[in-house]
Amino acid sequence: MTLNLVFTSDEYNGSTLSVLGRNPAFREMPIVGGSGVFRLAQGSATAKMYWIDTNKGMLLFSIMHVIVLR
Repeated sequence: MTLNLVFTSDEYNGSTLSVLGRNPAFREMPIVGGSGVFRLAQGSATAKMYWIDTNKGMLLFSIMHVIVLR
């Protein structure tokens, strides 16, 4: 799974974090980079899946904790 977190307000406006990882129900995924104030960022994010519809290819999950080193 790839995920780009896009920030739209305050000092982080226009910056992104890029997350990459597997897709089990509970996951810990590495932060593999970013842009703006998060350029060359690394760290980890945890997330939990709450709902999935495999027929439509849709899922709902929540980012629970993000640790970023920049």
